[in-house]
Amino acid sequence: MGIADHQADLEEADVAPRYLSGIRSFVRREGRMTRAQQRALHSLWRRFGVDLGSGWLESRTLFGRQVPLVLEIGFGDGESLALMAQCDPGTDYLGVEVHRPGIGHLLLRAEALGLGNLRVICADAVEVLEKQAPDHCLDRVQIFFPDPWPKVRHHKRRLIQPNFIALLAQKIKPGGLLYMVTDCEPYAHSIRAILSSPPQRMDWTLVNSSTPPYPVQRPLTKFEQRGLRLGHQIWEILVIRR
Repeated sequence: MGIADHQADLEEADVAPRYLSGIRSFVRREGRMTRAQQRALHSLWRRFGVDLGSGWLESRTLFGRQVPLVLEIGFGDGESLALMAQCDPGTDYLGVEVHRPGIGHLLLRAEALGLGNLRVICADAVEVLEKQAPDHCLDRVQIFFPDPWPKVRHHKRRLIQPNFIALLAQKIKPGGLLYMVTDCEPYAHSIRAILSSPPQRMDWTLVNSSTPPYPVQRPLTKFEQRGLRLGHQIWEILVIRR
């Protein structure tokens, strides 16, 4: 079975996901898929793909071993996620994305690098967490450069909302990490405000991503490199689940 066989609903909707409050947090901007990416979606999905609703998202279930599990939400073209998985073979990585060209690109990289510690889901991250992730199953969740929806009237579409942070608090293990990065200063302030407001402030402790014992080796994404060339400031927010 290829990815196209179980994505008809997302195609018809054109946007995803349905989100906790019914508001969708991003628009599908697929762009052009290369033939190689199309082939990867059909030929490599069985090897690296995970179907929505196919079982619990745990290292033992997905990878056949019990090691730390990292979830990345919205991995773009997947280059940085593939590099993290390659450099950290003792950790399992699960990427969630809805844009199929990026998924196809990551599948090709996973095959080329022989990554046995990487799996991919093409679905709404909120739906995945609600339906398929048992509580306290994740050692780290990373969200790099989510869509900032800069216009005030669109702020309700931002992924990082109080209800979503509360959902992550259920799924991340005590002592686990939530790592968020943005180049949008207002969005960074909004995230910090959410984390410091009740009841979220009872669940999280803000830490420094460069201070032991919480360093995270994070390669620069293509989006981030472009932003740095344009002089954008990068805001990193790392919190530990109490």
